[in-house]
Amino acid sequence: MRSLLFAGGRSSRMGEDKALVEVDGEAMIARVSRALSEAGLEPIRIAVARPEDVDRYGSVIDESLQIEWVLDGSMYAGPIEALTEALEDPQCEEVQTLQLAPVDVPWVSAELFCSLEEGLGEGDALMIPHDGERSHPLLALIRPHIVLEMIEGGDRRPLHEQFSELQHSVLLEDPEMLRNINSPGDLG
Repeated sequence: MRSLLFAGGRSSRMGEDKALVEVDGEAMIARVSRALSEAGLEPIRIAVARPEDVDRYGSVIDESLQIEWVLDGSMYAGPIEALTEALEDPQCEEVQTLQLAPVDVPWVSAELFCSLEEGLGEGDALMIPHDGERSHPLLALIRPHIVLEMIEGGDRRPLHEQFSELQHSVLLEDPEMLRNINSPGDLG
């Protein structure tokens, strides 16, 4: 596992499954998966809420990509739980860095992921993209063993708060690339 794509949300504000919403003729989950692959971040672990999501999402993702599907332990529990489950997986023990990505950032690029990897400092626990107004922790490149120690304590504060307390670097990036889609109005 080189990357973790969060695709287990409810999409309640969108009114339909965000992963399958098309942007420029391609489902968001396919766009983000492609960017991760182009950055060399395979295998891509995709965390989903329900077993049927594997077939639905898999039908729109390029079948040549190396995908590992994992069902969230608790349906719609949130990204902290999905991240904890991934980091506690024995397959993650040897992983030096793990790229996080949410399904709802359709304009993210391979270049962003490569820049995060290039900018991660030796003493950094993570590298977080920032759009000039706010950080984007679900797009962070993390050192799994350090982040796992932090979140294993049961702290359920938002990830941007927890991550800000760890030694990290910030990558200032174009807000359009980092823009996430939460509702139909965000597509305009």
